[in-house]
Amino acid sequence: MIEHPDPSLLGKRAIIRPGEKAQGWLGSERMNDAVHDDALGLLATGSNATLTYGPDGERRGEGMRVFVWGFAPKPRMLVFGAIDFAAAVARVGSFLGYHVTVCDARPVFATNSRFPEADEVVVDWPHRYLAAEVAAGQLDRRTVLAVLTHDPKFDVPLLEVALRLPPETRPAYVGAMGSRRTHDDRMARLREAGLTDDELAQLSSPIGLDLGARTPEETAISIAAEIISGRWGGTGQPLAGTDGRIHHDPVS
Repeated sequence: MIEHPDPSLLGKRAIIRPGEKAQGWLGSERMNDAVHDDALGLLATGSNATLTYGPDGERRGEGMRVFVWGFAPKPRMLVFGAIDFAAAVARVGSFLGYHVTVCDARPVFATNSRFPEADEVVVDWPHRYLAAEVAAGQLDRRTVLAVLTHDPKFDVPLLEVALRLPPETRPAYVGAMGSRRTHDDRMARLREAGLTDDELAQLSSPIGLDLGARTPEETAISIAAEIISGRWGGTGQPLAGTDGRIHHDPVS
């Protein structure tokens, strides 16, 4: 706590971990709950922030400020396929706090000028790059993959690697773009490659939630919405038609 009308509360601290109640006491149950919910969101994105509330943790108002320090690196978003949709996905991923990498084997498309909001642009075969990142310990359970190539020579070898990863390095999300026909063809090719039903069940394809998206930007929002829903266990339904808590705990 770095600001509060009650001087006795200044310096109060709490330790917050996913799936646990806060360890520590900020001054009231309402204060603890408000900071706990917001801190989980910051922890998921590896972010730090100063949060402002009313004196008792009210969402509206001022008087109470808390500094949240998240001890976690940024999660990674790997976007495969240097197409127009990838630029929009990279932009939204960066906005959500991901460290965004765009990877494509074609140097004419995979350029920094085409993806200015990506943290890095890599020219390599997607499956080879992903395997190297796994071997180097660069993936964790917060990593998300967006496979936008919809070309079997790229996406089938890549998905073979991604969907066969062990639980400790398995991405939180693997989505693949394509029409219904492309999806059916891709699934047939993956089955021919020996992937099991359990492995294929990890794949979100066609990618994204049903928002009726058409443009690259709308499609990027649809993909981001599916990633967020998976992270927090959301239903993807309008909140007006649901009951219970609005904020969810992370999916374990």
